[in-house]
Amino acid sequence: MAAWETIASLATAFGTLVLAVATFASIRSANKSARTAEQAARTAERSLLASQRPLLVNSRQQDPPQKIEFTEGRWLDVPGGHAAIEVADQAIYIALSVRNVGTGLAVMHGWHVTDERPTERVHPPLEDFTDQIRDVFIAPGDTGLWMGGIRDQDSLAYKIIASAASAGKPLMFSLLYGDFEGGQRVITQFMMRNISHRWVLSVAMHFNIDQPDPR
Repeated sequence: MAAWETIASLATAFGTLVLAVATFASIRSANKSARTAEQAARTAERSLLASQRPLLVNSRQQDPPQKIEFTEGRWLDVPGGHAAIEVADQAIYIALSVRNVGTGLAVMHGWHVTDERPTERVHPPLEDFTDQIRDVFIAPGDTGLWMGGIRDQDSLAYKIIASAASAGKPLMFSLLYGDFEGGQRVITQFMMRNISHRWVLSVAMHFNIDQPDPR
C-alpha cells in the first residue's frame, strides 16, 4: 500500500513539475512574442516618422529665382542659394530660398535672428523664437521660400537686421519647423553673408528638438 502511495505521490509531483515547466515555457514564449511585437511596432513607428521627417538646407545657386509678395503688396525676388532683405520706411522684408531634402512636409513654426557668431554648438532658446504668423510649407524634395516682415521698429530683430543690411554684416538666421503633425521639430541655422550686395545663404547647423541629437 505504501508503495502505491509513494508512486502516486511521485506521479503527482512529476505532473506538477511538467505543468510548471510547460507554464514557464509558455510565459517565456509569450514574453518573447510580446518583445518581438513591441520591437516590430517601434520599427514601424520609426519608419513612419522617417517618411514624415523634413530637413531644410539652402537651395542651390542654379535653382531658379523665386518671387514672393507681402501683405502690403511689396515683392521680393530671391535667387537660388540666396536670401533677400529690403529695409523700407515702415518695415523690413526678408525671404530665404530653401530646399527640403527630407521626406516629409516642412511646416514652419518660428524664426530667430542674430548678428553674433556662436562659439559653441547651441541653438537659441525656444522662447526667443518669433512665432510664424503666415503659414509657410516646403514640400519634400522641393524648393520654397521662408518669408517674414518685421514691422516693429523697436524690436531687437528689426535693429539687428537693419544694422546688418546697412553695414553688410553677416547674420545667423534660425528656422524652427516640424512635420505636418507638429512633431519632429528641427532648428536649422543659416548663415547669411553679404557678398557683392547679395545675401548668400548657407547651412550652418541642424538641431533636433523632440528627439536626441545624433551628434
